[in-house]
Amino acid sequence: MAQVQGLVCGLVCIRLKTAIVIGNGFVGACIALALQRAGVAVTLVDVGDEKAAASHGNAGHLAVEQCDPIASRANVLSLHRRVFAFGGPVAFPWRDVGAWLPFGLRLLQATSPARFANGQRALGGLLGDAIGAWLRLAAHVGAPQLICADGHYVVWESTASGDAGLKALQSANMGTAQVAKASAYELQALRERFAGKPVAAAKFSNTGQVLDLRAMRGAIRTAFEQAGGRVRVAKVRTVNTQVVLDNGGALDADGIVVAAGIGSAQLLRGLCGPEPLIAERGYHVEAVTDSQPTPNGIHVVFEDRNIIAAPFVHSLRLSGFTEFSRAASPPDARKWAVLKRHAAELGMFRRDAALTEWVGSRPTLPDYLPAIGQLKTQPKVFYAFGHNHLGVTLAATTAEQLVAIMLGTTPARSLTPFSIDRFN
Repeated sequence: MAQVQGLVCGLVCIRLKTAIVIGNGFVGACIALALQRAGVAVTLVDVGDEKAAASHGNAGHLAVEQCDPIASRANVLSLHRRVFAFGGPVAFPWRDVGAWLPFGLRLLQATSPARFANGQRALGGLLGDAIGAWLRLAAHVGAPQLICADGHYVVWESTASGDAGLKALQSANMGTAQVAKASAYELQALRERFAGKPVAAAKFSNTGQVLDLRAMRGAIRTAFEQAGGRVRVAKVRTVNTQVVLDNGGALDADGIVVAAGIGSAQLLRGLCGPEPLIAERGYHVEAVTDSQPTPNGIHVVFEDRNIIAAPFVHSLRLSGFTEFSRAASPPDARKWAVLKRHAAELGMFRRDAALTEWVGSRPTLPDYLPAIGQLKTQPKVFYAFGHNHLGVTLAATTAEQLVAIMLGTTPARSLTPFSIDRFN
């Protein structure tokens, strides 16, 4: 099958028989499996540390309601109310000013009305079939039970914030998602579970979650290998016409996909110059649970606290914070302390629960759109990174769209708005 597939790249036509996918998270794994299913012989290059991927620490929320890019003038104008130094969720560590200041200037440019509107249309289109793509993928890998499409809750802890919050949600662009005031029964269940704190709640429908991130990633990798795919545990140094490894070795294929999260910009630097990718880090604490961690077993966003409670099959994860920094910077233990305080106030964990801590990088570009496409300077190289808060949400549909162009067919959604050339 692969022998007759043509990839048209300008004036260059590639017969895609083999491919290398560089990536340690859901995006890379989904692309590798999609290519292998299409008859391409694929090698997935993995650094061997699953915690290195943002997918590992994600809340697992399939956030199809987030159709507006975060790079908006409304978010910029309200930023002063959300800075970590004043009790908010957004942090700008001074040690990393060399990373976040130039990024911030690019972000401001991306908030122009025209660029925001274009980004809104592009992102909304990509999100439109995100859950559908996950349901198709989960069915193929034999793990449909790991995808829940039962919506999620947003709660508030004052009547004023609840009234304002619900009004704002009901007038916002939600794409295929819908939102309504939670029923009295649902609100009571939330109050009983979370120490009586919520006084108002909204219920989303047509959103979802991955119920066990590790199990789902394992199911995708297993299906990939059973289909004949190969996994190579190695660290990549550079990408050009070949994939050059840290040990000096090299791998070659007809097509190369860079889906290495925060490391993608460095790998592509020699081919397309520096890309404005930043490590927008998030934090979580997590504990094993032996009972229903949230009402109806779905995600709960605590709007007043800027945190999300993510129920998994065997645990409850509490996530928060947006830290503009570098991937290698030391973690800020104060953020874990804040999450633990929230957990205690909301009665989330048993007092003797053993909490694990995690910090990881959400690879983010200034306009808060992912980079998905093909390099003009080296047509055999493709890329899929920069998914910011939507990496898990968009992983399955990103794979479907990118693999379509790699196989010489027309994707369901135009990938032009996601070209990395938009920053050149």
